[in-house]
Amino acid sequence: MASSVFLLDLKGKPLIARDYRGDIPLTAIDRFMPLLQEREDEEGTGLPVMTENGVTYLHLREKDVYMVALTRKNTNAMTLLQFLHHLSKVFTEYFKTIEEESIRDNFVIIYELLDEMMDYGVPQITEPKILQEYITQESHMLEITPRPPMAVTNAVSWRSEGISYRKNEVFLDVVESINMLVNPKGNVLSSDIQGAIKMKVYLSGMPELRLGLNDKVMFESTGRSAKGKAVEMEDIRFHQCVRLSKFESDRTISFIPPDGEFELMTYRLNTQLKPLIWCESVVESHRGRVEYMIKAKAQFKHRSTANNVEIIVPVPNDSDSPKFKSTIGSVKYAPERSAFVWKIKQFQGGKEALLRAHFGLPSIRDDDPERRPPISVKFDIPYFTTSGIQVRYLKIVEKSGYQALPWVRYITKNGDYQLRMPDPITGGSSRLPPI
Repeated sequence: MASSVFLLDLKGKPLIARDYRGDIPLTAIDRFMPLLQEREDEEGTGLPVMTENGVTYLHLREKDVYMVALTRKNTNAMTLLQFLHHLSKVFTEYFKTIEEESIRDNFVIIYELLDEMMDYGVPQITEPKILQEYITQESHMLEITPRPPMAVTNAVSWRSEGISYRKNEVFLDVVESINMLVNPKGNVLSSDIQGAIKMKVYLSGMPELRLGLNDKVMFESTGRSAKGKAVEMEDIRFHQCVRLSKFESDRTISFIPPDGEFELMTYRLNTQLKPLIWCESVVESHRGRVEYMIKAKAQFKHRSTANNVEIIVPVPNDSDSPKFKSTIGSVKYAPERSAFVWKIKQFQGGKEALLRAHFGLPSIRDDDPERRPPISVKFDIPYFTTSGIQVRYLKIVEKSGYQALPWVRYITKNGDYQLRMPDPITGGSSRLPPI
């Protein structure tokens, strides 16, 4: 429960101030910037939650604007931080960019939005599409106040009534991002999977959807055995449309979806993985030049293909005179990134590719292995999931009884995917073949 919400410039001067409860004087915001500076001096970074004299300051920064909520209550901090993130999302939908100038230009709309999104310090309507139905850029100029949509007074505040489509369809994407750090010998130092289920819903009326996954906890709680692999998901977060009580009782994901595109849920799997794309590298450093040999291996099933692969290999800042030769794809030197980029449009599972690179080095240096950046890899693999998560069913029920078409797609892509390079071989004649 928030007492007040402020939008501040970088100097801490209020651009917008909305007091909801009157239990904290508006002058309390004057302590925000000094308190933030103190925390930055002590911790090295500004904490999102700070407390002084019984007042808790919660904030996030968007470009040159601080969004700050104040409270005296023993409030759930994540609820207010989540509200500030929703506020940022709504402002972006209205103004495209959040900066001091756009806040000053749209202060009338901002006050209207703050009044609708929070009542007596309690978050209310945070769905941009619903707000845009009755709060428009010109709303303060209208002589007749438009009637609020039914969604505002409904229990389902994220979906309007009366939606109609000639063709009823649902598109569901299971997107998994791989975070990984691998040492030069190919041993995985850390790895996890960040997953998200994203949906595009084009359904008429007020449909009820039920989604079933191969959830290990669900099978164990019901005493049923999984036909295939079951997945144990952690850190699950849902869109507000999901009935949490239903999920807690029987692990059923039941919801009335928003119209259009939204993120239904996110999850994490903390599991040991092998690199999907592994790069074996050899670096030879000689007086006046440095040479690289990179062997890339696609370590996933033969029937899958990685698209838009980018292997970014760091080089010394003053490298020049690049020469490249690769068995597949294209290579380009990116001096602004101090790296060369090897692009492979399609890389089939089980295949290998080889690249050799040569650079001139005008200066002599002692390379510090602790400061040497790793190789980073970008990719996306359609129709493939590392975790083995599967959509068992997606049921659509609507009182009119229409038939809807559900479409399901799986995608695995890189997250923070890094491969450390070995120490360079120095001195002697080159062991790598010439380019």
